[in-house]
Amino acid sequence: MLYDQEALSAREKVWLAGYATRSEGSLGRTHPEVELGSHRTAFQRDRDRVIHSSAFRRLEYKTQVFVNGEGDHYRTRLTHTLEVAQVARSLAVALGLHETLTETLALAHDLGHPPFGHGGEATLDQLMREAGEDGFEHNRQALRVVTELEQHALEYSGLNLCFETLEGIAKHEATRAEGAASLADRFRPEWRPSLEAQVANVADETAYVVHDLDDGLRSGLIRDLEVAELRLWRSVDLPEAAWSEHPAARKVRSSRLLGYLIEDLLAETEQRLRRGAITSLEQVRACQVPLVGHRSETSAELEQLRGFLGEHLYRHPRVLKQVYRAEQVLRAIFVAYAQRPVMLPKSVQQRFGAVGLARALCDYVAGMTDRFAFQEFEVLGGA
Repeated sequence: MLYDQEALSAREKVWLAGYATRSEGSLGRTHPEVELGSHRTAFQRDRDRVIHSSAFRRLEYKTQVFVNGEGDHYRTRLTHTLEVAQVARSLAVALGLHETLTETLALAHDLGHPPFGHGGEATLDQLMREAGEDGFEHNRQALRVVTELEQHALEYSGLNLCFETLEGIAKHEATRAEGAASLADRFRPEWRPSLEAQVANVADETAYVVHDLDDGLRSGLIRDLEVAELRLWRSVDLPEAAWSEHPAARKVRSSRLLGYLIEDLLAETEQRLRRGAITSLEQVRACQVPLVGHRSETSAELEQLRGFLGEHLYRHPRVLKQVYRAEQVLRAIFVAYAQRPVMLPKSVQQRFGAVGLARALCDYVAGMTDRFAFQEFEVLGGA
């Protein structure tokens, strides 16, 4: 038996909670479409377009913490994205939310990240401000990727995603970075993000701290004695002290820590929904406080963990050297092309009239992978 859109929508009515977002109630796409086949919902089509985009494939060779090529087992921006999607799906299913929309937002949340992680982002932001532009921020860039830079049809630019997907990308961060408020203004700023968007956001925050800690331990930049001071780490002790010497102890403990945080999120979110008597999407939209989050005690422990990572991993000399190298590479590439824009690909030059040289160049550099940026640096005469 095949399930068509009507049957899938009927299943949503049965399985989803009253506060979930339903594909049948979507506010639609910017460009009307004639759909080929009728066995996928609108949110399924959005997820598939994200996965098949060029920007998504390039995440495989973009930095999470360690520059691509540092080691085979460190997270890349792609594996981080997949891990966020796993956490987000687990939360969505347990809460009765739309799993596919939640997954799509998780998969799309880092499409705008430039090469070399947050160091690359800071460098591009500074370069754009020096060029008289309004800077660079990866969440805003993710929206540019799906609305302008990717190509789904011949008639228009972008992936033509549903309003709910675009809104979730625009309102990704609970605490919005500079410039992000105007981004949200394009998508009903009086509305709070859907629960699916809130879940994707918190899944990102939860996943990255656990996995960055795991990579820091694997690399040896973080030592066992140091991490033993963390309250969260101690909360997931292995059942037998003898197991602490097992080669897989670190991996098992990291997995248990992630499971612990997921259960904490579910328990606290359920309590917030009950206290607010939230039973509809309209109530979610009107609620002025986040409905998805950790218990206050766990939030404090996570803040301790973030501070620990900042001190022992993100500001470790080995990582800072990578950041410095990335800054030099991106600045050299940007300056060289800004001085001689005729060297840029024709497809980039064709966008000068629409968005200006600096923004078109920024879009080009932001789309690079780590290894391609290094190659361009060498071709342009970098040392």
